[in-house]
Amino acid sequence: MKDTTLDDIIEAALLAAGEPLPVERLETLFLADECPSRKALREALSRLALRHDNGALELVETASGFQLRIRPRLAHWVSRLWDERPQRYSRALLETLALIAYRQPVTRGDIEDVRGVSVSSSIIRTLMERGWIRVVGHRDVPGRPAVYATTRSFLDDFGLKTLDALPPMHTLVNGDDPEALSLEEASSEQNPPPALDETPESVQDAPPQQDENTSAASADHHAETALTQPLSFADLEARLAARAKRQHEDASTQTNDVRSDDHE
Repeated sequence: MKDTTLDDIIEAALLAAGEPLPVERLETLFLADECPSRKALREALSRLALRHDNGALELVETASGFQLRIRPRLAHWVSRLWDERPQRYSRALLETLALIAYRQPVTRGDIEDVRGVSVSSSIIRTLMERGWIRVVGHRDVPGRPAVYATTRSFLDDFGLKTLDALPPMHTLVNGDDPEALSLEEASSEQNPPPALDETPESVQDAPPQQDENTSAASADHHAETALTQPLSFADLEARLAARAKRQHEDASTQTNDVRSDDHE
């Protein structure tokens, strides 16, 4: 079999599949007596990536395999082919997803401590329905809160092979990566893992989230406001840092006010 023919077969399969294909799945395209070696398949994939290096398509290796995708920069125009508008996500939802991705496994309380506001049940529910996060256990503390982590679907949808492919937050904040990942277009420092229940739990077994009270819903009102521009991981980190700074300044102001009252 000529290399050009092999390249064409693989390219056609990737275009037709509509989902990432691992090398093992590509092998099933061929009869037993004509199946190329895995080395030959990977070489063909490398040539395919070079062929599309400067084109409208790109070859991406995700956690589930290889996929030919339209480059994110062209999504704005291609999306007009469909009447249905692409789904947009609120800043609150994207901040929550970023925190789970970079600091997993985390509880809802961990996320609220960093964001400084309550995380609405609708945000967690949307992320789970989208298949981007799942319950991986429960923390061994009073109340046994659910612990969340990202899924293989998250890696696939954001074009990542592993979590190690996430851009370091400090690099993005310093501006060293001119092509920062956009959470809408594709897609750290890890905390030590907390104590988890010995028996992992599936998403279906997760306990229902309790509704927030009125004040919590008001504090997180921006969760219902859709973004008009893609939000990068750098934007998320900057927003979280700014919020933490404001909280620190507010706490310092309150302390100074108390000291002033004592002197009076």
